[in-house]
Amino acid sequence: MEPPDWRRLIELLEPVYRQAALTARRLSRSSDDGDDLMQEAVLRAYEKLPSLRDVSRFRAWFYAILLTVHRNRSRRSFWRRFVPLEDRRGGDGPEPAGEDGADWEKTRVAARRVARALAELPAVQREAVVLFEIEGFSIEEIGSLQGASVSAVKSRLARGRDRLRRHYQRLGFGPEGAAVPVLTEEGAQ
Repeated sequence: MEPPDWRRLIELLEPVYRQAALTARRLSRSSDDGDDLMQEAVLRAYEKLPSLRDVSRFRAWFYAILLTVHRNRSRRSFWRRFVPLEDRRGGDGPEPAGEDGADWEKTRVAARRVARALAELPAVQREAVVLFEIEGFSIEEIGSLQGASVSAVKSRLARGRDRLRRHYQRLGFGPEGAAVPVLTEEGAQ
């Protein structure tokens, strides 16, 4: 039998779990690191569940925990910043689309490209870009989650976008000044 706090956490986490798990993977440099990040955030949320005052703010509360765990892990493993992203995609992914799997392969390659581009960003810029562009958080919400001012979040977004733009230009995507490819849920896993 599960303790009552676990049941409560599971009920609160259920509507946001999938999106939070994807966010954890985007913030991390590999899928495995993202899964570990999510597990650690869930454990931390369980420990801190008594401190949750307003159940309607669970999503923001949990994302704040996720970001804190991410920052702590980033500080502990600074050297990982220089380790190349590994593609650890197993056989549990979606089946290839189309007759020859070309659509699936194109999506997979784009997702890897976006993941590598995001992995090059400093943690606070990566967090801001992922939360704003992919998760749909407002600048004010991101400021609250990151413990930063609105202007700091705007600066992180601008710098992150600029670094992404330069990364894609180095890869030959678009002329100077071209827009960064759109970060979509399918293309950023």
